[in-house]
Amino acid sequence: MRKIYTTALFLVMGMAMNSQSLGYQDLSQLFSQDNCSGTARFTGMSGAFGAVGGDVATIHINPAGIAIFNYSAFSGTFNVRNTSVNTLYKENYKLSENQFMNLPQAGAVLVFKTGQDDWSKIAIGANFRTYKDFSDAFFASGNSGIATFRDYPEDTNNTAIDFNNTSGQRFDNNYSGETTEMSFAISGVYQKNLYVGASLNFYELNFLQEALLSEFNHDGNGNTLDVALFQSNTTAGTGFSANLGFIYKVTNDFRFGLSYQTPTWYTNIIQDTNFDTRSLMDTSFPDIGETTYFFNEEPEYIEINDSYFTDYALQTPSKFTVSAAYVFGKSGLLSVDYARRYFSRIRLRSNNGFGDYFNPENQFFQNELRNTNNLNIGTEWRFGRVSVRGGYFYEQAADTLALSSDDLQGYSFGAGYDFGGFRIDVAYTNNNRTAAYNFYAQPELEVPSAALTLTNSIITSSISFYL
Repeated sequence: MRKIYTTALFLVMGMAMNSQSLGYQDLSQLFSQDNCSGTARFTGMSGAFGAVGGDVATIHINPAGIAIFNYSAFSGTFNVRNTSVNTLYKENYKLSENQFMNLPQAGAVLVFKTGQDDWSKIAIGANFRTYKDFSDAFFASGNSGIATFRDYPEDTNNTAIDFNNTSGQRFDNNYSGETTEMSFAISGVYQKNLYVGASLNFYELNFLQEALLSEFNHDGNGNTLDVALFQSNTTAGTGFSANLGFIYKVTNDFRFGLSYQTPTWYTNIIQDTNFDTRSLMDTSFPDIGETTYFFNEEPEYIEINDSYFTDYALQTPSKFTVSAAYVFGKSGLLSVDYARRYFSRIRLRSNNGFGDYFNPENQFFQNELRNTNNLNIGTEWRFGRVSVRGGYFYEQAADTLALSSDDLQGYSFGAGYDFGGFRIDVAYTNNNRTAAYNFYAQPELEVPSAALTLTNSIITSSISFYL
């Protein structure tokens, strides 16, 4: 079974009866994703700033980079994202297009000249950014030829009607919420060539999924049974991580950088659902959500389940980044970042005293996920007060069975104008990937998955002030 990867989503469906919502495996991977949001200068170069520095957004890649600043600075950013999802389900194409706006970044750096020979400069920085924007929506419809809701619970006939024929299915999926990151960093310059830095990062997680699966069945004798299965999941939590890094000027033109980001430790994640999340791993659990039965087009029967509250801890992947940059004097630069993320080390832990409760999920992470390779390439060229930028980025899908088209790839370009005391930058980013979504997860039914093609177009604008 192919897993699900999206830019705003990172989903792996559980093996459960009519379970289109996310289970613990799904959420753990989704909450490990990073939009790599930042200033328009940062995104215009596809985030390749590990050895470049001089931008507030570099805190989350390599905190040593804030000491590259010669002056104290503040920046704020606004972006607009357009997401299109093309779904193919049983030869039926559907297009979902949505537009979202947010404030992905705001931060400041204070620079202090010490007058000392060894530690000549100290920089302190704080940056707020949208670590992960969950907002998205798509739908799929078609006819698999397989009816899964074949029984009407209120059937009083001696021989129950078998609704074993289907006219089609429709699946609607909506996501909202975000994970925000607040970082505090300190960096210093040692003997003019070595930049070292560290940061502490604090996260606030809020996520909501609402999924509706509709099935339109009949018995072939004039009786119809339409069924709507609604599932919702509200999740909130807080976490923290740390970054360490350095940048070394090998020559005046060539820089080398290395950084490490610890896992993010979410110590308390509270989940509220209208279905038992454990049913996504064990089909003996009967609670699958709020189900409405329309017998002969009348809403005759509704099954409503109680809310299920779960309290658990999550450890996300750590990351190593190796960077290099070549600076062509005051004319421009070329930068490359290579990062390694350790998805196989995602871990879940129950806060309710059940020591082995998450063993199936943790075994899945260890055996079915791989450590991924990510590449960012960026360049910037200056023509007087005008700067132009471009970049390319690649993120490998974490699942061992993922197709090459499931890897995220994209490009960016942008420009900026320096007015002296402040600068305005704009950037455009485009990325795409494919995915498969099984909103029927029972393999024995052989219901086909929907094939998704996902494309994001993002326009980012920033204003930066220098003191």
